[in-house]
Amino acid sequence: EAPPKPEENPAEAFTDSSLFAHWGQDLSPENRRIALKQFQYYGYNAYLSDRLPLDRPLPDLRPNGCRNLTFPDRLPEVSIVFIFVNEALSVILRSIHSAIDRTPAHLLKEIILVDDNSNNEELKEKLKKYVDEVNARKPGFIKVVRHSKQEGLIRSRVSGWRVATAPVVALFDAHVEFNVGWAEPVLTRIKENRKRVISPSFDNIKYDNFEIEEYPLSAQGFDWELWCRYLNPPKSWWKLENTTAPIRSPALIGCFIVDREYFQEIGLLDEGMEVYGGENVELGIRVWQCGGSVEVLPCSRIAHIERAHKPYTEDLTAHVRRNALRVAEVWMDEFKSHVYMAWNIPQEDSGIDIGDISERKALRKKLQCKTFRWYLVSVYPEMRMYSDTVAYGVLQNSLKSDLCLDQGPDTENIPIVYICHGMTPQ
Repeated sequence: EAPPKPEENPAEAFTDSSLFAHWGQDLSPENRRIALKQFQYYGYNAYLSDRLPLDRPLPDLRPNGCRNLTFPDRLPEVSIVFIFVNEALSVILRSIHSAIDRTPAHLLKEIILVDDNSNNEELKEKLKKYVDEVNARKPGFIKVVRHSKQEGLIRSRVSGWRVATAPVVALFDAHVEFNVGWAEPVLTRIKENRKRVISPSFDNIKYDNFEIEEYPLSAQGFDWELWCRYLNPPKSWWKLENTTAPIRSPALIGCFIVDREYFQEIGLLDEGMEVYGGENVELGIRVWQCGGSVEVLPCSRIAHIERAHKPYTEDLTAHVRRNALRVAEVWMDEFKSHVYMAWNIPQEDSGIDIGDISERKALRKKLQCKTFRWYLVSVYPEMRMYSDTVAYGVLQNSLKSDLCLDQGPDTENIPIVYICHGMTPQ
């Protein structure tokens, strides 16, 4: 007789999953199974989320000095857009609750939910019931946009923007929790200069136990594959010795706040991109090259769930690569070769269809934007440039063609011969 499958063996307690490293030791095997199944679906601990209050308190992680800042009496209103596909209902509701509880009522005009064609039943009736209850007290306060087919997170953000009516629009994932005092510093900076695109400072909601982990203050940048990453704030910021000061940032990590009309003038997001990945980097580069600026505000804190795995698509890498090549071809001039090199694909005949970029090129011309070299020198000097590259790619052995040159053990950094697999060390 075959041994029972793991899920049929009640003694099997799934102790190997990262979900149970810091949480859930006291759960029964049955509840562990339920929790693990939800974790595999969502990429975070939805089982725990469903059992946490929607209005749970957050630690105030703003730097000293933020509480003493004063802001103008008259600030523009904001529309908050939440985008999602198959998100846990409790996570969406907590995002909405924290936005309502921690944004001054006179500044929050509306909340817009963009459902990118979820097939999760909870998000139909139960979500509608919640929205109806809120709107019974405050007519029209929550608007819902539902896509009839999956458009991806990039076009979903633009769908939300199209429905927004406040002068300022905040575009967020639906797995965040707003911290106290997040809105006033942002709205003040945009009121002073409408060409500023603002990112809050992010803290992490741990995917397993939902505890808040403080992240250090950082700017937001990217590597040559156009994956975004956190950066140390620039020297000019440290010299100020003022942790409440805005941090000038080369790019955006994904959630941002922008003047609604300026966002349109500058070209929204590139809707020719697929799913997501790269659009935030493209926006940051474009805003800088075309006369605006990007900054991260230390006094505006948002906690965001970093998933253990992404549920949107099987092959995110292929989408990011395609999107990155679009950015390279429109915005990066002679530096576009760096993106091709990072992805290890040939510049001519790459075999990757990046779609039509004529509109984006026309936009760049119309806005009379600066060069990418200007951007690297003035905005992102930390970015490493590679000049005089003779060739790039895989070095294959001509006698035994399944062997390639590879990076040996990091400690000695001696090249070795290894079976060809085409991954990064080759």
